[in-house]
Amino acid sequence: MKKLRFTQFGNPILRRVARQLSREEIGSVEVQELIRDMRYTVEQRKSGVGIAAPQVGESIALSLIAIKPTPNRPDREHFESIIINARYEGIGRRSGMWEGCISCGKNDNTLFGKAMRYRRIVAYWFDEHGIEHHEILNGFVAHVFQHEADHMQGILFVDRVKDPKTYMMASEYRTRIVQKSTG
Repeated sequence: MKKLRFTQFGNPILRRVARQLSREEIGSVEVQELIRDMRYTVEQRKSGVGIAAPQVGESIALSLIAIKPTPNRPDREHFESIIINARYEGIGRRSGMWEGCISCGKNDNTLFGKAMRYRRIVAYWFDEHGIEHHEILNGFVAHVFQHEADHMQGILFVDRVKDPKTYMMASEYRTRIVQKSTG
């Protein structure tokens, strides 16, 4: 396994619609190796809740969601899945939800903003075994799924931010938003 390098905002691969994978391709050695490397990369990073193949230089419709409870958010639910050829339909209205992206900075220099997201979605995807999923997702899991599925369409979270006054760096976000919500 190897730790993968991230592409950064401005790299054209992040704006391309990623290529869909066939079930045969999902089971290929190359795709399974990429999945292992993506898992390893997220584990080594110890932050972030997802990573899309375009973020590591591969323009294929594959993402990893790895949501776990943290010391700052011990009540966060656990959800881990590979999502391939993902798409979603929103239920209800969109509302502003805080998010950042590993492709737009590191540590305290990561950009955050309030992206317009659905709190509830119908999600469709294939997992790493080629099994098709169709589920209703809620809350933070739905939020992350939308972010990762958008990466497969060449859409970045900044495209979903309605009010540019919400932009702030990670250090400010942790001080002003996270501490306020956990304190």
